[in-house]
Amino acid sequence: MSRPRALVVEDSPEFMLLCRHLLEKEGFDVVVATDGRGAVEQAQSQKPDIAILDLGLPDVDGIEVCRQIRQFTDAYIVMVTGRTDELDKVVGLSVGADDYVTKPFSPRELAARIQAMRRRPRTSAASAPGAAIREYGTLRVDPDVREVTLDGEVLELTKIEFGILDLLSSAPRRTFTRGQLLEDVWGDNWYGDDHIIDVHVGNLRKKLGESASAPRYIRTLRGVGYRFEP
Repeated sequence: MSRPRALVVEDSPEFMLLCRHLLEKEGFDVVVATDGRGAVEQAQSQKPDIAILDLGLPDVDGIEVCRQIRQFTDAYIVMVTGRTDELDKVVGLSVGADDYVTKPFSPRELAARIQAMRRRPRTSAASAPGAAIREYGTLRVDPDVREVTLDGEVLELTKIEFGILDLLSSAPRRTFTRGQLLEDVWGDNWYGDDHIIDVHVGNLRKKLGESASAPRYIRTLRGVGYRFEP
């Protein structure tokens, strides 16, 4: 059985070695890149299962690299940065990153996040094979092919955004807590802040043409979670 593959994109030798050693201990074959262009090339040729992606690269920044590689791979992406700006986190998640860690990080923390990702199902539990297509007005969710259309246009959703919409739309008017969404979409071994859900829901809402103050499909239950109300 082939070993999973990881891509480490990091221009700091110290963090490159740390990430490489950690991933090899976790059972990965590791490939590396030290700049953005090399990262995109490695992602295309090596088809990694997980990518550890530094935000501050010398040529193409990590945000743009994430956006590019998300167009052709469903690999789990952990974005790493030395900056603590909340905007960087939001932008990183909006272009398809699954998680975000800030330097200096503990190897134990990164290992826990990677282990959680490896246990995370690629598809939502709501998307069982043969699941019926759901139509709510002009919104159409097809779990089998993982496609969502709105007003006849295909929406470009990340796998996390699709997982959230898939689960919510599978049970209209049922309220899901953040914990339930994390368990279904991320898996029950999630390690981190459960408010990461809010960022992904915010990105999903933009693509659905709505906002928290003017919901079209997703309603916020303050202090509780979210529910789908077509």
